[in-house]
Amino acid sequence: MTTDFSIQDSVNAWVPHGRFVIEGASHGPLSGLRFAAKDLFDVAGHPTGAGNPVWLDTHALPTRHSALVERLLAAGATLAGKVITDELAYSIHGDNAHYGMPINSAAPDRIPGGSSSGSVAAVAAGLVDFALGTDTGGSTRVPGSYCGVWGLRPTHGLLPVDGLVPLHPAYDTPTWLARDARTFLRVGETLLPPSSLSPQRALALSDTWSLAEERFQPLLKNVFALLSRSLRGESVAVAGEEGLDAWRRIYVTSGAFEGWQAHGEWISTHEPRFAPAIASRWTHAASVTAVQADEAVAQRSRIRLHVRDLLGNDAVAVVPSAASVAPLRSAGGAEIDDIRMRTLRICCVAGLAGLPQVTMPFRTREGLPAGVSLIGPAGSDLALIRLAVALHAALA
Repeated sequence: MTTDFSIQDSVNAWVPHGRFVIEGASHGPLSGLRFAAKDLFDVAGHPTGAGNPVWLDTHALPTRHSALVERLLAAGATLAGKVITDELAYSIHGDNAHYGMPINSAAPDRIPGGSSSGSVAAVAAGLVDFALGTDTGGSTRVPGSYCGVWGLRPTHGLLPVDGLVPLHPAYDTPTWLARDARTFLRVGETLLPPSSLSPQRALALSDTWSLAEERFQPLLKNVFALLSRSLRGESVAVAGEEGLDAWRRIYVTSGAFEGWQAHGEWISTHEPRFAPAIASRWTHAASVTAVQADEAVAQRSRIRLHVRDLLGNDAVAVVPSAASVAPLRSAGGAEIDDIRMRTLRICCVAGLAGLPQVTMPFRTREGLPAGVSLIGPAGSDLALIRLAVALHAALA
């Protein structure tokens, strides 16, 4: 059943075509909860805009809900419309050239992060209980860190992508953000399969730690110290001498090629206007050759095996969720580019390995949101969330 939209959008999170409400089933594990969907998820009878007005104008109305929207409605949650995404999800900044930048209510003078910018803004402001987002290169982990909410990058392929606009299919994961641990876990128990995790080792991925600002270090140390009380703690540079920037380039090359295969024809045909930074990424994507992509994919397979072997089935890794606290809305291009590069080096670890990563919300000594993450073995998603919730409660 569709009802009138009544939310007062105080944080500029909703897209103009996303102001509608669809009631969930009358009974279910998520009854009483309200959620928003990133404007990449299809909702039957309502347009999917993917952050760009030309996409909106050149694609037919969906006739079916995306798989995750359907499951959440069936579980009793009510859908409160669709929220802003960075264009085609090709950014972690949170500014949309057509719909604006949502407000980070946890730090209003700072950016919300993207590409799940509307999702995180709506959740952080308490306008919905949770929101569907996606994470390809960090698009849930980073805004979760910037805005002080819970987020997950699931094991790649664990949750269905039916009815979801792709970016880089080998990295795309649908997911959700929530303001409080109880709701975050409740949604996880509804969407994720049962899993077990009996960790024996806690790994501090030192090369990711070194990329994060100094104010992250006490938070990282606190989480690692608590884990190390019951687990064997070890510090390790996950990328070794190769370095995480080499890993970032492998992610960028393989992902860009996939993105152009998915959207190059549409971009060439319709010539949509993109924000300059996003336009430059598509220009690069068009230039990546099949030979370059094949080499990057081969390297990705090697890295995937390496990281999975490192964790085995008995280790949990502690990493920063982003390289910095949320930059100021007034920050310049060079500063943003530096933060983006360092953040992608951190985020590419779980992305290349296809592993689950939970970001937990903490605050720096100055009171700014900052996320610390746990990476776990493949398929351990629900157990990893439960571990993160328990750790967070103990540290609180």
